[in-house]
Parts: sequence; C-alpha cells; structure tokens
Amino acid sequence: MSQVLVDANVLLDILTNDPVWFDWSSLALENCAASLQPCVNPLIYAEVSVGFERIEELDAALPPGNFTRLPLPWEAGFLAGKVFLRYRHAGGARHSPLPDFYIGAHAAIARLPLLTRDAARYRAYFPTVRLICPQTV
Repeated sequence: MSQVLVDANVLLDILTNDPVWFDWSSLALENCAASLQPCVNPLIYAEVSVGFERIEELDAALPPGNFTRLPLPWEAGFLAGKVFLRYRHAGGARHSPLPDFYIGAHAAIARLPLLTRDAARYRAYFPTVRLICPQTV
C-alpha cells in the first residue's frame, strides 16, 4: 500500500475537534486512509505531542497500527537546510529551520504525498510534493 505523510495540523484538527477544520481534516484523512497508509515522522509526532501529558496517551491517539512511523531521512535534513537558506535570503525571520521544512523535505525526498491544510509554504518551497489540501479536494 502506498503511503501519505499526515501533517500535524490535520491531526490536531481532529484530536482537538477544531470548530473550523475538524470536518475537512477528518474527511480528508478518512479518504486518504481508504487507499493510502497514513504516516507520521518524529517532527509530526513532536508537534502533536504538545497536547498530551503522557506518551501513552499520544500513542493511543496515533496508534502505530493506524499511523506508520517513518524515520526522517538524512537527505531530508540536508534539503531542509537548503530550503531554510532560501527562506532566510527571502527575508524570513526565523533563525533555525521550521518543522515544515523538515516535513516538506521528507515528503519530497521520499516522494510521499502530504495531507495538510497549510499548503502555502509547502507549495513555495517544495513544488514537487503532491499536496492533499483544501484547495485540491
């Protein structure tokens, strides 16, 4: 089965029952899971973890049987650094690479589609990544 990387914003929408995005995110994840294996990486896991007190609670919310846990490829770290330099040269204010750069680089290097609702940065810096987002559904 092919895989899809699921961005933290989609997972948080579902886990927090977000009043604006819950419906879209839950339906999009359900539709993806019908034909693709949902995946997370350590950065996505970390972003989602802020809503939980204990790791066991997070693991129950993102069961490994439902969400494949992928390691972050070394090549994605390199690409994230290069994209971060482009961001800084374009006037970006952050002083260290953003999690989205690692997530986008992971999707690009592994040739995974990315389920997200925040497509602008991914489109700007990772144009080869197939995005599943509100504008494409």
